[in-house]
Amino acid sequence: MFTGIDEVDWASLRHAHGSAADVPGLLRGLASADTAEREAALDGMYGSVHHQGNVYDSTLACVPFLFALAARAEVPDRAAIVELLVSIGTESAGPPARTAVRAGAEAFVSLAEDPCPGVRRAATAALVRFLDEPARVLELLGRRIAVERDEQVLRALTASLGLFARSRPAEAAGAVRLLAAQSGPPHSPGTRLAALGQLGLGAPERLPADLVPTAVRLLRERSGHRTTAPAPGRTEPDTLVGRIRRLRPSDEEGSNLLRTLHRALDDRVADRIALLVGQLDSPDAMDRCNAVRMSAGLFREWRADFRAPVSLIGAQLRSAEDQLRDAAVSVLAELFELAAPAADDLHALVIARPDLWTHAWERGRPSLGGPLKALTRSGDPRAVPVLAQSLAGPAAPAGLGFEVVRLGAAAAPLAPALRRRLGRIPLDSPEAAELAAPLLAALTALKDPAAVPEVLRLLRGAPEGLGAREALVGQAVRALDALGATARAATPVLRGLLDTRHAAVAAGALWSAEGDARAVLPFLLRELTLGRGRGVRTAAEQLGRLGAAAGEALPALRALAESGRGRERTAAARAWWRIEGDPDPVLPVLRTAWSENPYARGAIAECLAEMGPAGAPLRDLPTGELAAARRHTARPGGYGSHDIARDERLLADCRTALARQ
Repeated sequence: MFTGIDEVDWASLRHAHGSAADVPGLLRGLASADTAEREAALDGMYGSVHHQGNVYDSTLACVPFLFALAARAEVPDRAAIVELLVSIGTESAGPPARTAVRAGAEAFVSLAEDPCPGVRRAATAALVRFLDEPARVLELLGRRIAVERDEQVLRALTASLGLFARSRPAEAAGAVRLLAAQSGPPHSPGTRLAALGQLGLGAPERLPADLVPTAVRLLRERSGHRTTAPAPGRTEPDTLVGRIRRLRPSDEEGSNLLRTLHRALDDRVADRIALLVGQLDSPDAMDRCNAVRMSAGLFREWRADFRAPVSLIGAQLRSAEDQLRDAAVSVLAELFELAAPAADDLHALVIARPDLWTHAWERGRPSLGGPLKALTRSGDPRAVPVLAQSLAGPAAPAGLGFEVVRLGAAAAPLAPALRRRLGRIPLDSPEAAELAAPLLAALTALKDPAAVPEVLRLLRGAPEGLGAREALVGQAVRALDALGATARAATPVLRGLLDTRHAAVAAGALWSAEGDARAVLPFLLRELTLGRGRGVRTAAEQLGRLGAAAGEALPALRALAESGRGRERTAAARAWWRIEGDPDPVLPVLRTAWSENPYARGAIAECLAEMGPAGAPLRDLPTGELAAARRHTARPGGYGSHDIARDERLLADCRTALARQ
């Protein structure tokens, strides 16, 4: 197995953490009779030699030895070694790795017929990925399907057929015929579900018309015959690989089967919702847990009427299964107002389980617990009494104020407690800004005039030199801005900030308090022309608030609207409209920004709503947005940086804009 291993100058090779001198030890560890040593060696291979999918010169040097290990029947856990080889050689690894694995690809033919089911399962994908003879590959897969009796290996063969059909479209017909045959009797429910998913990805025209009821029925038949369960007393080792295994769903295979089917259905959102409802209504708790987890991607990516699945996710909160309940809470907390159909179940859980009101972390202060956070984000006023109790305790959960914002005016009874918390923050603490930010956010949203003394305490009392003052100023001034004329007592402090980097936001607050455009216009003009980044955008926004009194700023605003960066152009165009009132030069800027930067659409929709009939020439923009099925910042697959609340707000603004035109 290790012939020639000592002839390689491993010390001169590299992996993710430097010298590869330790790699021979890792390779030998893969062949160890000791389970813990093998797991540690595999952990090391993924943690250094093939770290995060990367390939190094040491990775390529390992390939012949990995093939040698995989070929020896006496080596335990050969399936993991084959999986490592396949991972090294996949498309994402780059041409050198593919070439290295492809050079030994013939070995996968015998491994696909190995007595060990795990090895056979791992080798099937390699046949498609690395053998260069399509007809032979298809013949090998068909032969294995005809004789294979292990259900998990059959699923892997089905996935390999799907990969073949997608990667070799010219020769796909044979693979599609095999998949179509697998999707019906006498194959097991799991195999049929797997075949339906692969058909959907590669040959959707071959899917049955009654796909959703068929899939739900097969899922329940599969659950009724499920035999896979954790081995009694088995504990995963404390390695990277072991931790990943512990995080996997209890029924990972079932999760993958339905996730593949959802991916195949893609933009057929009505079918996906119906399928999800069928999963969530299953009598099997593992099926429901899998459904809850995969629902998040659907909600993040698509716009639809999700009331039915959300209500069923709420019903999972009644489960005694911690894993199922926690998964449901996690999804609901991400939905904000869309979680309203589950609000009754969330409230019932919050009342029944005070121990879940906060979540303790290993380090740092506790945060708001998931059920209470989800209830608050949904805008349900029943969260207010519970939040009041949390605020009355010795330590308010971190970030509580940010969540209170979602309750709107219903949170008004919390204002006194929020003010008291703000008043207790030690201003010489390096955590002062972190503690104050959520409280200021809540008091700003509530527009609580009684908060002025506490906000001024922050502005006047934070000492220089600790960084606390600089971090606090912007947050505190925005709170004063929201309070308008009731914050007149703060005007001396605000004037003192007009020559700092907070000039734009301070000028806005001063305008709100006094309404004197002449007092703030010079400072806003300076920030607009000489400032940088967010300060320029803030200056443009504040100038727009001044209306016609800011006419002097029009030349600079026009220049920014026509040649500025990103959202600066939108802010400048909006201010231009507010000051001059002529839509003709502004509308082309807004149209271009809408198409170039999806993240600017919210501000543009607000502007169109404000413009009323003057914005009618851009009516097609909100109309098209409301007709679009995919969320405006979503990426296919439901992954990435998505903000459901922001997208729902955009849709509301689009409806308002159209109603006012």
